[in-house]
Formats: sequence, structure tokens, C-alpha cells
Amino acid sequence: MQPQDLLVALADGGMVSGAQLAERTGVTRAAIWKQVEALRARGVPVESRGTAGYCLPWPVQLLNLPTLRDLLPARLGKRLGTLELHWEIDSTSSEIQRRQADLPDLSMVLAETQTAGRGRRGRSWLSPPGLNVYLSCLKRFDGGFAALSGLSLAVGVIVMRTLASLGIEGAGLKWPNDVLSDGGKLAGILVELGGEYQGPCAAIVGVGLNVRLTAALHEQAGQPVNDLATLAGRAPDRNRVAAALMTALAEGLEQFEREGFAAFVDEYARHDLLRGKPLRVQGPQAMLEGVGAGVDARGALLLQAEDGLHRIDSADVTVRRA
Repeated sequence: MQPQDLLVALADGGMVSGAQLAERTGVTRAAIWKQVEALRARGVPVESRGTAGYCLPWPVQLLNLPTLRDLLPARLGKRLGTLELHWEIDSTSSEIQRRQADLPDLSMVLAETQTAGRGRRGRSWLSPPGLNVYLSCLKRFDGGFAALSGLSLAVGVIVMRTLASLGIEGAGLKWPNDVLSDGGKLAGILVELGGEYQGPCAAIVGVGLNVRLTAALHEQAGQPVNDLATLAGRAPDRNRVAAALMTALAEGLEQFEREGFAAFVDEYARHDLLRGKPLRVQGPQAMLEGVGAGVDARGALLLQAEDGLHRIDSADVTVRRA
């Protein structure tokens, strides 16, 4: 018996005894307990009710590849490349990196859990199974790196489009690539580029979207976080969330290829959480303070400081307290 088998058995939220699980799978009660502990170590809140057995505090929807394909709109047709779903992987983006030369455009890799999920600046991304969505997409471009200015900001807009398609409100964008709600991180975006500066290149776009977080995961995150279950009042079906994100990515990345960041600037402005806020910007060379003034046509952060308007291409940004 593997951890994923146990999660399948507990997915409906009902109580299942250790004896039932052992009989159903042909393993010992000790083996069942070992897999319970393995799921708990990955962040799944398996509850133990003594002799009654094990259960989850709520049902979970496991990702399913045929279901995902059925949920994708017919208009995508053959535009999508390879579509894969893994139970466990180090990182969906790392998997695309390893096979990038062989994967077609708009290939997408999902995983139920990641052992080494990555965020911006090498930070780790918590990836418990059965709770959230972890997805990476390969997009090829012909125009070189210069044409990709603002791509990570455009992906933020794409995530906001995903939420809108699901009827979920209450989120916004924090430059350069965070989706926040009530000050907590709702989604993280990591864009990694490779190829020629003025020729063919490719972007690996990774998105981690919190569907449901436990109290323990809130503590482990090391920063304020939020999830779709809180915003929507209940956890939306993860297959529907993943399919909506794949659809928005495929269509949005193709739009970016045709029109660049210019097609996303106005939408970004509507969701910009930093515009008009007092900011502290820590860059490679110095720290600046000023007021957020939006972003420019390249996706650089605009900071109105006492000595004039600054354009920031890379920095850590925090909102200053009054």
C-alpha cells in the first residue's frame, strides 16, 4: 500500500477502520499506520478516532487526468502539448526542464505533491497532496528574451482570470509575481527562461495555487497565506480549478506571444495591490522608499520617491506601515 492508495480510501471524508483498510489492501495494520504517518508528514490532516479508524476532516477531490481533459474547452483542441499528472515529483517545473527539448509547445505537468517545490529566489513552496494545485507549463517563443518583458506579471493576470472564471473574488496582485488575498499569499508564480537572447527561447511557467490549507500549513508557511476555500466559503473542486488554470494559461500565453505585456497592462492595473501604497523597495544596490505608481509597459515597478520616479526591475517590496 502506498500513501496515494490511503488518500484515495479516505477521500470521501468518511471513517474507515484500520482493520477494513488492512483487509481491503492485504497489508498489516502496522503498514496502514505507516502510510497514515507518511500522509501526515506530507501535510494531510489524517485524523485518528481510536478503534473507529481514520478519516479526513473534509472530503478531498483528487486530480484525475481523464476528468481534466473532459473539463478543458473544445476550443483548445490540439493546441495543448503533452499533459501529465504525477502523484509525487520533485517539482513540476524541474520535470519540464529535464525534458524540455522533447516536449511540444504548451505542454503541462501537474502533480498531487512535490518534494522540492520552488518559489521565487529559491524559496520552497509547500506542496501537500490532495489540497492544492501545482502546475507548470512550457511555452516556446521565437522573438528572444527582449520580447518577454512583463511575462511574470502577465501570468499574474492569467491567474486572476482563472479566479474570475471560477466566480472567486477578493484577490489582487503584488509585484512582481504574487497573488494575495487579505494580505496572505494565495498563489505563487515562478517563470524560468532559457534559449537565445535574440532567437528561439522558452519559458517554464510554474504556478502553485492554494485551494485548501490546514492550520498546520498556515504555521509552516512562515508568512501569511490564504486559500480558495476561505475566499469561496468552501473548497472548489480541484479538477475544475486545475482545468480553469490550464485553459487560462494556454490562451493567455498565446495572447502574450501575439501582443506582449501591452495586452495585460490595464488588467494588471485593476488588480495592483501596491499602487498608491507607501513602499519600501530593497534592491541589489540600495533601499528606496516611496509610493507605488503602478507598472510601466515593460512590467517594471514604478516608485514615486522624493527624488523622482524610479523604475524597478528586480527587488523585494514591502508595504510600509503608517
